[in-house]
Amino acid sequence: MSGTTNIENRHERRGAHPMGMTMIEKILARKAGLERVRPGDTVVCDVDMTVMIDLQFATGWVRPLRINDPDKVAVVMDHAVPAPSVHDALGGTHARAFARDFGIEKFYDVGRHGICHEVIAENGLARPGEILACTDSHTCAAGAYNTAARGLGPAEVYAILCTGQTWYQTAPTIRYELTGTKPAAVFGKDVFLHIAGTYGDATNHNLEYGGPGLASVPMNDRRTIATQGAEISADFSTFPIDDLAREFLAGRGAPPESYTAADPDPGAAYAAVRTVDLSSLEPYVARPGTVSNNALPVSAIERRKVDQCFIGSCANGQLEDLRIAAKIVRGRQVAPGVRLLVTPASQQVYREALRAGYLQDLADAGAVVTNSTCGACFGYHMGLLAPGEVCLTSSTRNFTGRMGSPEAEIYMASPATVAASALAGHVTDPRGVLAR
Repeated sequence: MSGTTNIENRHERRGAHPMGMTMIEKILARKAGLERVRPGDTVVCDVDMTVMIDLQFATGWVRPLRINDPDKVAVVMDHAVPAPSVHDALGGTHARAFARDFGIEKFYDVGRHGICHEVIAENGLARPGEILACTDSHTCAAGAYNTAARGLGPAEVYAILCTGQTWYQTAPTIRYELTGTKPAAVFGKDVFLHIAGTYGDATNHNLEYGGPGLASVPMNDRRTIATQGAEISADFSTFPIDDLAREFLAGRGAPPESYTAADPDPGAAYAAVRTVDLSSLEPYVARPGTVSNNALPVSAIERRKVDQCFIGSCANGQLEDLRIAAKIVRGRQVAPGVRLLVTPASQQVYREALRAGYLQDLADAGAVVTNSTCGACFGYHMGLLAPGEVCLTSSTRNFTGRMGSPEAEIYMASPATVAASALAGHVTDPRGVLAR
């Protein structure tokens, strides 16, 4: 069973443990040079990493006269790569000149590129207990690594670039206590859709995850869950650091001695504490329009014919997502009339999936494997939907018009559900295929 524990004194910040802080409160306090912060406090914080993306250089770009610290800046070509228009090509020219002239060593140009949140993870740019800023709304993905990360507007990121600081108003935190063991056929997207479907929006709140069930949630699923926090309007979406996370980070240039993680205090005050029994979950699907109060177990979703199935994005274009999809379609064929598009989250993921044979399995089944980019996810290029079409996507958003025509319908599910549905020709439960 999943449920909510509203602990009366936890919402009142002056409860039995007045000094207790949540993960995010600890990070903000540390980076603001304060002993503690409380919800409602506005704090000015030092930013450890500022990530700029190609779109920022293509739209209204004004070159700064100076930047605060080039070692704390990364530039990632991700949304429109390779450039699908002259406008985007000009943005690439600006980005390359900026990186060259200001000595930005963390520059991920075409060939080293990828969706910025995957590139951030691969290169250890998001570290526990630190603050990361980026213009992309799914920057909360880095919360999987105990990083205080959220999307900010271009003007604010520009200011951080020049000053090295930004401000936040501290929001109250909702704690998700994970219990039980995650079933093998349930993935991070399913966990998130259960939360979104059950509890709805978390506007002006932070999300914090933990509990004994976390040990059964692999790092790729943690990043999916953290990424999707933006879809329920959460400010920050943060996980603790455990042995699994330490091993992951150490393999990406961030050994334990290089960071100081932020664990919540035993007396931390929360707006709500909600228990999610992972062992009780099954695959979920969100109906078109929104994920909030609009996601159901796949067993309760109507049989719906699909025209396009998409696997990719910062949430679900990771190597493990491609492995699962390849396992499901291996030796089978995509149903007639269905387009299966697969976008690896980065060039590195593309290369690793190529070496492992995943891309061969997907292509042999009839899938189209694209370049690493945000393209189809935000309806920019490489897979837009026509009026009247139905898409089942593992990407980040399913609102009207997101992936093309506003007259198309977008359902959302895990890569496993998307791959199984591409074979069936309609939204279907992946557990039968996975069992075989």
